[in-house]
Amino acid sequence: MSRHGGGAGPEPARAAVVPRRALARDPVAVGPWLLNKVLARLDGSGATLRAGRVVEVEAYRGEDDPASHAFRGRTARNATMFGPAGGLYVYFTYGMHWCANVVCWPEGRAGAVLLRALAPLDGLAAMRSDRPAARRDRDLASGPARLCQAMGITGADDGTDLTAGTGLVLLDDGTPPPAAPARSARVGIRLGTDRAWRWWVPGDPHCSPGRPAGPEAGGAPVGTPHRSV
Repeated sequence: MSRHGGGAGPEPARAAVVPRRALARDPVAVGPWLLNKVLARLDGSGATLRAGRVVEVEAYRGEDDPASHAFRGRTARNATMFGPAGGLYVYFTYGMHWCANVVCWPEGRAGAVLLRALAPLDGLAAMRSDRPAARRDRDLASGPARLCQAMGITGADDGTDLTAGTGLVLLDDGTPPPAAPARSARVGIRLGTDRAWRWWVPGDPHCSPGRPAGPEAGGAPVGTPHRSV
């Protein structure tokens, strides 16, 4: 597996799977912590099929967050959000796109972090095949729907345990989160717009495109719209 912005990094076997306990926390704490972690899809032998470094996220706090899918309680659609931390919550939006989220907090309390953008590391040929509209590699996973297309994530992946070490996994290869991540309000929501719960790696070209952000974000790009989590 290659490090984003550098030379060769640790092989997948040397990268540690993110432990469940690290995700069983407030999504607002988990969100910026996830920056520079690696989302990978492994085959049955543990070899990497596709992988990307997380460079942009948004947090949703469940039943005390009016922008969250879980604000009004558990439903068949959002049941994964109430499951164990480390689950992958995948939902369909606008009748055409999948979006993927890391479930947070202990089981029974809903919360999640939306994965908004990745910097591709491995499996770029497969990503390009599934993202033929991407004109540049930096556009392969620069938005939540694009990310799912690039990683081959669909509704069939809903409920996947990202801490199990097989299939889709979250890895820590030793690259720390940025000391001062860029931050802004969340994108594409009508409620909870006062909460600055979107973070990204400052200056990273793989972040989602869009309109300029406010002063808190330092004028960095704000991502493309999506539905709330």
